[in-house]
Amino acid sequence: MASNRLQALTTQACRQALAQIRLLATDMDGTLTHQGEFAPSLLITLEKLKASGMPVLITTGRSAGWVNGLLHYLPVELAIAENGGLYFTKTNRHPTFLQPLANDHRQLLLQQFNRLRQQYPQLKESSDNPFRLTDWTFDVTGLSLDDLQWMTSNCHENGWGFTYSTVQCHIKPLPQDKASGLAQVVAQQFPDLAHHQVLTIGDSPNDESMFDPAQFPHSVGVANVRHYLDTLTHHPSFVTQAEEGAGFGELVEELFDAINR
Repeated sequence: MASNRLQALTTQACRQALAQIRLLATDMDGTLTHQGEFAPSLLITLEKLKASGMPVLITTGRSAGWVNGLLHYLPVELAIAENGGLYFTKTNRHPTFLQPLANDHRQLLLQQFNRLRQQYPQLKESSDNPFRLTDWTFDVTGLSLDDLQWMTSNCHENGWGFTYSTVQCHIKPLPQDKASGLAQVVAQQFPDLAHHQVLTIGDSPNDESMFDPAQFPHSVGVANVRHYLDTLTHHPSFVTQAEEGAGFGELVEELFDAINR
């Protein structure tokens, strides 16, 4: 039922919202990708956005190591990694941290991971976990919603945050999420922009904070976000017809149309 309340991009309300947008902040996996990869059409779309003067920020749960490399190749302004933990810019490849971290932060994350493994001994850290600085990840495959809810509770009881995406589960500092990280980046890098001029885009539970209208009033979910609506407190303002990267391309076409009217 919740999915029926999401407004399409073609509504007048969406067109009015898109006409205000001056910056895109988008998730990556499941939002820019198609079946786990970048399609050639995505690079064309990102180049069009760059040529039009519309900055694009990636805000992803992927690791600092991966994101540093991706930023080198993609035509985007900057990239936020690890669900709001840190970011890189084109001119500064050293991470700017968005959360204070203890000297033994990674060891403390490992301790919490081992607590989860007492209940779920089959858990294995993700392939990109060694390249992380602020969180600890393991694969989401094979875990039920009940499993994820238990892990969330256990992490909170031990002073940690927990979230998950289409690919990974994340143990993280409690205050760390995409919206709070993005808000800091906007204040630091785009101080002249108001939050209603930022469009947030995503597809899964770790994007939920970016769907909170109290944080960023205008948000879009690519169509595959419908799979998670029953588990989300905050839903995107608008939704695309197409899934994944095709949905992002659909959004950009509507954005150009709204701005150029």
